[in-house]
Amino acid sequence: MAEGAPQHLSLPSGLLELCALLGASRDSLRDLEQVAQKKGVKNPSSLDPEVLSVFVPPFISKEDSQVASVNCATLGKTRRRSFRKKREKPKTEPWKGLAGDPRPPEPEDVSIPGGVDLLALPQLCFPGGVCVASEPREDYVHFLVLTDVCGNRTYGVVAQYYRPLHDEYCFYNGKAHWESSWPTVSTAGVFVPFAVCVVSRFPYYNSLKDCLSCLLTHLKFCKDFEVDNHIKDFAAKLSLIPSPPPGPLHLVFNMKPLQVVFPSRVDPESPVVDLDLHLPLLCFRPEKVLQVLTCILTEQRIVFFSSDWALLTLLAECFMVYLHPLQWQHTFVPILSDQMLDFVMAPTSFLMGCHLDHFDEVSKEADGLILINIDQGSITYSKSLDNDGDIPDIPLLAAQMFIQRVQSLRLHRELHLAHLSSSTDLNEGQAHRRAWQQALNSEIQQITLQLLVSIFREVKNHLNYEHRVFNSEEFLKTRAPGDQLFYKQVLDTYMFHSFLKARLSRRMDAFAQMDLSTQSEEDRLNGTLISPRRPTVEKMATQKPSPRHGTPRRMVVSMPNLQDIAIPELPPRNLSLRVMDTTGCKSNGTVLNVAPKSTYTFKIPEIHFPLVSQCVQAYYTDFVTLLSKAMSFLAPDNSLLLARYFYLRGLVHLMQGQLLSALLDFQNLYKTDVGIFPADLVKGTVESMSAPERAQAEQTPELRRLISEVLDKAGEAPKADDRVKNFELPRQHMQLDDFVKRVQESGIVKDASIIHRLFEALTVGQQKQIDPETFKDFYNCWKETEAEAQEVSLPSLVMEHLDKNECVYKLSSSVKTNRGVGKIAMTQKRLFLLTEGRVGYVEISTFRNIEEVRSTTVAFLLRRIPTLKIKMVSKKEVFEANLKTECDLWHLMVKEMWAGKKLADEHKDPQYIQQALTNVLLMDAVVGTLQSPAAIYAASKLSYFDKMKNELPMAVPKTTSETLKHKINPSAGETLPQAIDVLLYTPGHLDPAEKIEDAHPKLWCALNEGKVIVFDASSWTIHQHCFRVGTSKLACGPWGFLSCALYALRALYALCALYVLRALYVLRALYALRALYALRALYALGALYALGALTCTALADCARVCFDTSSEVYSCSVDGTVLAWNVSTLRVTSRFQLPCGGLTSIRLHSGRLWCCTGDSIKIVTMNGFPRQELKIDENLKETSTSFLCFQILPEQEQLWAACAGYSEVYIWSLKDLSQPPERIPLQGCSEVSCMIRVKQQIWVGGRGLSQGKPKGKIYVIDAERKTVEKELVAHADNVRALCSAEDRYVLSGSGREEGKIAIWKVE
Repeated sequence: MAEGAPQHLSLPSGLLELCALLGASRDSLRDLEQVAQKKGVKNPSSLDPEVLSVFVPPFISKEDSQVASVNCATLGKTRRRSFRKKREKPKTEPWKGLAGDPRPPEPEDVSIPGGVDLLALPQLCFPGGVCVASEPREDYVHFLVLTDVCGNRTYGVVAQYYRPLHDEYCFYNGKAHWESSWPTVSTAGVFVPFAVCVVSRFPYYNSLKDCLSCLLTHLKFCKDFEVDNHIKDFAAKLSLIPSPPPGPLHLVFNMKPLQVVFPSRVDPESPVVDLDLHLPLLCFRPEKVLQVLTCILTEQRIVFFSSDWALLTLLAECFMVYLHPLQWQHTFVPILSDQMLDFVMAPTSFLMGCHLDHFDEVSKEADGLILINIDQGSITYSKSLDNDGDIPDIPLLAAQMFIQRVQSLRLHRELHLAHLSSSTDLNEGQAHRRAWQQALNSEIQQITLQLLVSIFREVKNHLNYEHRVFNSEEFLKTRAPGDQLFYKQVLDTYMFHSFLKARLSRRMDAFAQMDLSTQSEEDRLNGTLISPRRPTVEKMATQKPSPRHGTPRRMVVSMPNLQDIAIPELPPRNLSLRVMDTTGCKSNGTVLNVAPKSTYTFKIPEIHFPLVSQCVQAYYTDFVTLLSKAMSFLAPDNSLLLARYFYLRGLVHLMQGQLLSALLDFQNLYKTDVGIFPADLVKGTVESMSAPERAQAEQTPELRRLISEVLDKAGEAPKADDRVKNFELPRQHMQLDDFVKRVQESGIVKDASIIHRLFEALTVGQQKQIDPETFKDFYNCWKETEAEAQEVSLPSLVMEHLDKNECVYKLSSSVKTNRGVGKIAMTQKRLFLLTEGRVGYVEISTFRNIEEVRSTTVAFLLRRIPTLKIKMVSKKEVFEANLKTECDLWHLMVKEMWAGKKLADEHKDPQYIQQALTNVLLMDAVVGTLQSPAAIYAASKLSYFDKMKNELPMAVPKTTSETLKHKINPSAGETLPQAIDVLLYTPGHLDPAEKIEDAHPKLWCALNEGKVIVFDASSWTIHQHCFRVGTSKLACGPWGFLSCALYALRALYALCALYVLRALYVLRALYALRALYALRALYALGALYALGALTCTALADCARVCFDTSSEVYSCSVDGTVLAWNVSTLRVTSRFQLPCGGLTSIRLHSGRLWCCTGDSIKIVTMNGFPRQELKIDENLKETSTSFLCFQILPEQEQLWAACAGYSEVYIWSLKDLSQPPERIPLQGCSEVSCMIRVKQQIWVGGRGLSQGKPKGKIYVIDAERKTVEKELVAHADNVRALCSAEDRYVLSGSGREEGKIAIWKVE
């Protein structure tokens, strides 16, 4: 140990931070006894409390610690034990000592955990004072929340109990002090309260209450001098119990007589919930619960009142859980003692709790308070608030849904257990009660989370993620008038500001997951749109106007009938305590009914006393043995529990001082579930190791990589950007770059190329800069048009003729046409006329059916009236509209939409029509902004597709058009197109944890700079918006599948808050399917190992027969490491190292591994012994190239390969690799970039010329005939990625110039 200079490792503490015994001082007890002897005690009196004893872990003496394992010497946790109150200053005494020894112990300073104020603790443990009683009283438990100066919270549970004041011994510090001068007559009838306080870093309210209840059964009947020993043993037990890791595993400890369960948090981001969340629903009506939540969301000064001290903390904590993941940022003191009442005079926001006796005093003395009476279920306001008005209501529809769901809860367990027999087993009865409470808690958390999502769901529509901007003004404009006050107050709070930071950082917390799970199909579809959102026909049909939502500012079409306006009615209040049937109640939102997740328990071994080092080590040994035994009994697919066992065993090994064993467990945890991997703890462990220990650890390849991973990541972690800016109009002239940024921040449009054209339009004929007034006029014009579109109200007769997803984007003024007088309406699909008088629908034309659009004039009397003429393909009659001053603008808009639709049909890409819509709306805003003769010319700068159609009239080749099925744009919503590095298709119905309605096939798309987007492959809508899984470009090329799988699995955890090992279900399901998806199973497996051990770049593509005869598969890494895996257990069975580096891919064929290393393909045995090598310089004259990718075709006994920078495919015979390869030239190809096998075809992607321009091309080669069957013009940029979807479709991804995905039909 002397060789190294290891840092001290701060080990994670157990459940216990501190345990204290509190009561009246020795002097006050002596005086009380003397008074009692003379007069007796008729009325209880109050004494001053103080700390009598404090017990702080660890509880091992210096002598014992010297015989502990030598490895424990580096575990530099500060030695802490206990102290006793001695007059002035708290001191400690050794663990050992005779119980009746009158000699004072040697004092030793004690280290008290931060956040625990020993001066304030007595008042909090006796908030009503130390009241002496004339008769025994029941034990009493209440709860504390302690906050340090940094805002870190610890949690206390206090149990008060009464002991008689004896005449022979004076209870003090657990010692028996004989006072011969004291009276010897009996003091029967005097009972003095004492309190035991347990402080923990975790809010285990119910569990610690059970623990203290077990302790009190011993304290009541023990001698006075034995009290301290019992509390010491109790504290020592709690200090040795680790906190359970996040997930479904709960820990059970036998406290005798109770089996105490310590629940885990659901995930690392969630709080520990160990209290009854239905308590507020028993104390308040649902409407009052909403009022309390509003007070918290608006950060009022809140005071809870109750005659029961316990309820103050429990209800306050329940409301905190209700609002998760939003967090209260201000002072939080649920219990104020009688001496702390002046705290309520604080001018800032706070949440505090007082005894009900002080209600009148607080309400009279303090101004501006929200006074919540728990006992009466009422909410009142102190005097200043009465004048200013009530707290605003939560938005109506969200409140209505919340009340409806709360009324459906089963809050009264006894009503549903009346038919059951009584349980004769105490622990069994408790287990049933816990299961019921857990299910109810889960329901309540879902209900409150759905409430938050209903309130704040649309915030994301007003965020700009690139520049971290929130447009609060526009968000408020979209809120109903009756909800404005609520949102105005909430938007100014610290709580909402933190919420915005999380949204802008795309954090996948509980809110984001619920939002994603309850998203409507319209919202999912909007995720793929680059044009601005407008209300669809379906949404118009479902909207019900309400007086609270006010009269629209502009009636674009018609005023709704006044009798149709009705207040949404709540379901009738249930007068019975039984569950209310709400199945007939209509819901305006998507409701997610989530069944409570299954939980498991692990029983912690017994702790033996006396607590010397040998006993502690024996306890740790038993703990490890039980964990290892539990792991051995796990089913192979139960990786969820396996990860939790690795976590616990690693912690126990650390406590034992066995650092190497701990690191091995954490390494296995890293491979199993990276979501709960304790990176900081592992980093501290590595840094605390001595030089010999570190050298020993690095001899193991897995540990060497783990050490490198945690140390490198710690140094690389950049500080997260948590800025939040509110959108403001510019105040200075803007050049192009600043204008692009401002437009993106405003949320109008994000595409930089479109903004460049907009800049050109707004600066036509003037200096190339935009002044603030022009930008303001443009912004206001855009927003006014947007507001008008939101208020469009189409008659039901008209909506019958439109598709449910159509939106009205533009409406003309009332004009005369050859089909009647009315307003021309434009959707993304068609033009139609809204006739005046008796409102009706007249179809003009779909954009697909237009043949010609002209702007002309028609003579009327002495004037020429500008007229728009539209000729249709299927009709002889030409539509004419006298649009007058609007004619030129409509002419531009209709031509742009017509061109966009034509391109969309030719390229099977709906994004063209979406972009055309954006161009059209920008034209409208430019004309409204400039209002000059040059306005139309300026708007024509935005006619992008119309110019493209006229200048480059190139048709899509017939073969390409017939094979192409669809195109999707993963860069929609990005500022610039992103190159597609990797594509991965995963079938549906493979993950048993996935809901049936969500079990759709998915397409994982890895973009540049470490971004991943997930598409629902059944509808090609975005399943999950882009989120970042790293800052580097994802690997591409021949191992593209695997690289995407690597990040896809990470993304799966970020996306669903599930565990990475859930991917193993997919793997085993694929394995069960044997031949069908064998390849993808292997990719998932390799990606999983990459998460834990190394940068895995490729995977063995086993022949299907290998899955039938072998249970092993192989993976490789770029450093030349090859691993053999057992498919059923997912364990590494063997490994070997190739001497060469640059290993990019491997294939398994005829019992040999074929390994591509760039300059050669090596054939080795299953143990790594070389057998043959195919060198590129010996077979090809092009010595400067390298193997890019290869495929083995066992049926033809051929090896197909492509080389970097070349445009040919090379074919070797497996019978004789020394023979020169056949070459298949790819006409018009300049270079190959990727290659996959689909059925009996080889699909090759690359770059080539088409009609004289460089394009991304795909060549489909018949593997038997070795001829090119199809040449597909795939993209405007290089084809960078290919993947197969069940051998029915092939998906191709292009470079950054286009950034789109094409879906091709396989024949």
